[in-house]
Amino acid sequence: MPEISKKGRLMPASPIRKLVPYAEEAKRQGRKIYHLNIGQPDIPTPPVALEAIRNNTLKVVEYSHSAGNESYRRKLAGYYRALDIDVDHTQMLITAGGSEAILFALMSCLDEGDEVIIPEPFYANYNGFTVTAGVKIVAVTSTIETGFALPPVAEFEKLINQRTKGIIICNPNNPTGYLYSRQEMEQLGELIRKHDLYLFSDEVYREFCYDGHTHFSAMHIKDVADNVILIDSVSKRYSACGVRIGAMVTKNREVVSTAIKFAQARLSPPSFGQIVGEAALDTPADYFDQVQQEYIDRRNLMVKMLNDIDGVVCPMPRGAFYTTTRLPVDDADNFAQWLLSDFHYNNETVMLAPASGFYSTPGLGKNEVRIAYVLKKEDLKKAITCLKKALDQYPGRTR
Repeated sequence: MPEISKKGRLMPASPIRKLVPYAEEAKRQGRKIYHLNIGQPDIPTPPVALEAIRNNTLKVVEYSHSAGNESYRRKLAGYYRALDIDVDHTQMLITAGGSEAILFALMSCLDEGDEVIIPEPFYANYNGFTVTAGVKIVAVTSTIETGFALPPVAEFEKLINQRTKGIIICNPNNPTGYLYSRQEMEQLGELIRKHDLYLFSDEVYREFCYDGHTHFSAMHIKDVADNVILIDSVSKRYSACGVRIGAMVTKNREVVSTAIKFAQARLSPPSFGQIVGEAALDTPADYFDQVQQEYIDRRNLMVKMLNDIDGVVCPMPRGAFYTTTRLPVDDADNFAQWLLSDFHYNNETVMLAPASGFYSTPGLGKNEVRIAYVLKKEDLKKAITCLKKALDQYPGRTR
């Protein structure tokens, strides 16, 4: 039998989806599962976006420009300019989700064997993207004790060598919900200026900032325009994950002209997805006001209920809709599987994402989980009640 490729063997399975077979079996047994494991919001997609599909009169679904429809890119540039991010339609590519934007950025900017520094825990699929691009992740660890704040820049600098070509951040952060401050972002800016590094800034949760905190984009950092690559997506902003439309934005013309070659090789981004993305830009402001308040209410409920459980530590997220929480268990991977295979309360159980898959350093995250507060408050309350009952019964509880 022919061998599987080395890259295929290195490609990690998704820690968010690896428990799916156990969930499917639990459902076959008639159990209800509260999905806190995946960032799939139950918030309705804006009507203006859905109507653009329902009322579409296309006779032929054609290829678009490889960089995406010009009308969409022009309109998207207007969206960024309203955020004081001064770009035009020639400085972006529309991509198949933020995932493809990250891949294009890495493959355009880095060679195989180059290194990127990423604060951990980080979005688990960065592991897969870097394997695909042949790039090595070097992790700098943030901790639950600081609420997963950005590690000191000095810790980043210790890791820089001749192979270091960039830093990847997610702001607001998936999986921790941490929102990097302007001061933290400007410190990163000084670092990338000093060492002439790329800063890949994943900002797909930009609209979800709470408690009066505001988002400071990497594109706002002064004097680093050619170093910054912005990654964006419609998935979470408009609760349209299945649309698979994102964007790579940069003022670095050489990066754009290089990335377009990768874009040409895959022909074009999804046509109907672009229609949804372009129409979604007309979403009224009160949609986001309502969504933000809903997430704040969910967050507050979740954080209180979790911290009321003996032995659980849940920092207060300032953005996105995730928390990385410490549980009193011996092994969160085993616990998450046990929840699906061996436990139920009133014929219900909970699906969590073990945090070990969000770390690069072996052994970290062993007793942590990522929880996505993407369910309505009634279901979230039931889910956390279920989790409390499970912790009471789990054989591997540590205290």
